[in-house]
Amino acid sequence: MEIPELRPAAEVITTARAILAHEQARLAALLGEHELALVGGSSVPGALTKGDVDLHLRVPAAGFGAAVAALREIYVVVRPEIWQESLATFEVPGAPLPTGVAVTPVGSEHDTRFRRGWQLLAADPALVDAYNAMKLRHRDRPEKYEQRKSAFFDMFMDPR
Repeated sequence: MEIPELRPAAEVITTARAILAHEQARLAALLGEHELALVGGSSVPGALTKGDVDLHLRVPAAGFGAAVAALREIYVVVRPEIWQESLATFEVPGAPLPTGVAVTPVGSEHDTRFRRGWQLLAADPALVDAYNAMKLRHRDRPEKYEQRKSAFFDMFMDPR
């Protein structure tokens, strides 16, 4: 089994931004304080993407449980086996592209990793090239892909 065909982020970024705007409006009516951002390969010019959209929802630590409960009402729970006290993951049903939402409390390890990792990647063309090379090397091994992607971010992330 292969990862879906990789394509340049430029092919999906307009749709990804429209999905972000739609979900921002949707969550404004549902949640209190929060921030929703586009992350993932589809958010980085020059990056390769599977054509999916990754959103990162940051909520105050005290509101994490309530936010997760509210999201269960509108989104589909995905990968519950990776959930932690500071991470929950969902899928947006009916989006024009496959769209996932990772929810983290502000200031948590997962929050820093999502926010800072993608900021660093987007700011460094050499990292984008290395990211693309990693994806191309592991596209035919989906069982290793997520592990390799995590290790890639570990190489340049400093949580301080």
